Amino acid sequence: MQSIEDRLARLEATDEIIRLKARYCAFADANYDAEGLSGLFVEDGYWDGGPEFGRHVGRGAIKDFLDRTRAQIRFAAHLAINPLIEVQDADHATGKWRLFMPCTVAADGGTEARWLLCEYDESYVRIDGRWMFRSVDMKVNFYAPHLKGWA
Repeated sequence: MQSIEDRLARLEATDEIIRLKARYCAFADANYDAEGLSGLFVEDGYWDGGPEFGRHVGRGAIKDFLDRTRAQIRFAAHLAINPLIEVQDADHATGKWRLFMPCTVAADGGTEARWLLCEYDESYVRIDGRWMFRSVDMKVNFYAPHLKGWA
């Protein structure tokens, strides 16, 4: 049986990772604050959005991608739900989330309402007492116009 100290450390790590994800969503919802978002990643981390959004390796590449994203996605509400966080040790963890995101995107000279549903598969590392993203892999289930739906 784990000691109370070990159990408490695991709970605190889980809480800090949930807060990390909440900051990620807040920066994304603040017009894709590229500086804030990229600062949540380790220097050599990556963000992979699959064929729909591409793979971006390194904090600088992630920032550049997010700077471009704000022209495409004009409004977004990142609703990250159903966290499954596994803390391996004091400095390493993994997580799975679902994302449901209503958004407004640039389309045909105007805007279009869309729905995004995806799965996040993430890894985290704690550096100098701060949890950060090492990797974010996003599998898009659908990215569909509101009026047309996804079926």
